[in-house]
Amino acid sequence: MYLLDTNVVSELRKVRIGKANARVAGWSDSVDAASLFISAVTLLELEIGVLLMERKDPAQGRPMRTWLDEHVRPTFHLRMFPIDEAVALQCARLHIPNPRPERDAMIAATALVHSMTVVTRNLKDF
Repeated sequence: MYLLDTNVVSELRKVRIGKANARVAGWSDSVDAASLFISAVTLLELEIGVLLMERKDPAQGRPMRTWLDEHVRPTFHLRMFPIDEAVALQCARLHIPNPRPERDAMIAATALVHSMTVVTRNLKDF
């Protein structure tokens, strides 16, 4: 099972139009979609990104809103992990002795608690 970081979910949006990173596109073709999960943190980050785009440029925000509401949310509705007690405690452990960006730590903690592999393009924070 794989836990997708927000940057990978965003990159997967580009696969349909042929503009995705070749490694991400190739990897996504090689895995069963049913093995892909997200954290509620990813939904948070995607929603923030869409809201910012809708405010900055409504014309660009509309297709992003459609993608999030009609593709991402339904696709991952039953494959989204919450930040529960076990994840919160694991996340705290990741901050000692070296503090980490909290959202990335929550995603990493979710993967650890559920024995999943994080899929990210942001290796420095994981």
